[in-house]
Amino acid sequence: MKVLVIGGGAREHALCRSLSLDPDVTALHCAPGNAGIAEVAELHPVDQLDGEAVARLAVSLHSDLVVVGPEAPLVAGVADAVRAAGIPCFGPSGEAAQLEGSKAFAKDVMAAAGVPTARSYVCTTPAEIDEALDAFGAPYVVKDDGLAAGKGVVVTEDVEVARAHALACDRVVIEEFLDGPEVSLFAITDGVTVLPLQPAQDFKRALDGDEGPNTGGMGAYSPLPWADPKLVDEVMASVLQPTVDELRHRGTPFSGLLYAGLAITSRGVRVIEFNARFGDPETQVVLARLKTPLARVLLNSANGTLDSEPPLAWRDDAAVTVVVASHNYPGTPRTGDPISGLDEVAALDAPHAYVLHAGTRRDGDAVVSAGGRVLSVTATGVDLAQARERAYAAVARVRLDGSQYRTDIALKAADLQA
Repeated sequence: MKVLVIGGGAREHALCRSLSLDPDVTALHCAPGNAGIAEVAELHPVDQLDGEAVARLAVSLHSDLVVVGPEAPLVAGVADAVRAAGIPCFGPSGEAAQLEGSKAFAKDVMAAAGVPTARSYVCTTPAEIDEALDAFGAPYVVKDDGLAAGKGVVVTEDVEVARAHALACDRVVIEEFLDGPEVSLFAITDGVTVLPLQPAQDFKRALDGDEGPNTGGMGAYSPLPWADPKLVDEVMASVLQPTVDELRHRGTPFSGLLYAGLAITSRGVRVIEFNARFGDPETQVVLARLKTPLARVLLNSANGTLDSEPPLAWRDDAAVTVVVASHNYPGTPRTGDPISGLDEVAALDAPHAYVLHAGTRRDGDAVVSAGGRVLSVTATGVDLAQARERAYAAVARVRLDGSQYRTDIALKAADLQA
């Protein structure tokens, strides 16, 4: 199988790493990729938002499967263009990807499917914004209706901060605050059959103790020792299958990766948001634990034959990923700084710990930073404590001037497991 992965972040590096280990994959390509992905896949330049350009590349490479990683190309309809060229594509249509592209659309689907979620208002005027903020009170939850790279949500006790964020958006969803821990649960679907993956938890705030501004995610871990063992079955029955069924009934079947961001509240599981693709950084830990070879599962999703796929097999190991971010992230990050220590991690920590590249590029012989989140240092272990220890030992070998990372990823969960 010849596979082309679209994207250039740590999520795509995690996907490429898993695909490179799959004996069914005979050729692996990535566009545009990054410095780390170049070690396991052949890179190609492409405008990943240009569906026709992606389709042409896929045809020229004689690809048997295209995997679209990021949300923006999916919402732009890149998967539609690839399928129109006659190549199986893992990823939803542009219309179905509105489940992530529009929070208002997602709320409408959830209401029709009977999926439990927060009560909310969709607002387009200052008067509607004030009415909604007043109705729910603090803490205020304000979400940009469109794509915002994981940074379009503000949760605050300050009504003026909430109002300012709402007024800066063309259309905004204001909703009730959901208490309780958050969980990410991915499922692979072909529009009918739904195969759940293992749950993970990510860390959105920039600083230890969940302080600081929201980010795209500073780390993640799996499994969740504190979660109900029946959680996956419950979410399948109340969230994932009803959502897939509703979209199919609407004539916009969703095939690809359905990501449910969940709050485990005092009143039960509630959906915070849906995404239409693998999450970053949760993918890094979920794929680290997946035993089933990945390519066939993704191809069966793309071909509508997922019902032939047995339940996924998982390793007993725990996995932890720690994001190393550049100076000033999540503000305007500083880029172009050299990264060293990567060879040391490969020599001293493999196979239990490894570095997945996010915002990197080659500059001559050097690897330099090229984005806000630069690396995802990922490790496995017999339990979360060992995975944490290995991940942070590898992080300590990486040198990037001005870089930052959280020191408490999976700390509480590891203590629970002890």
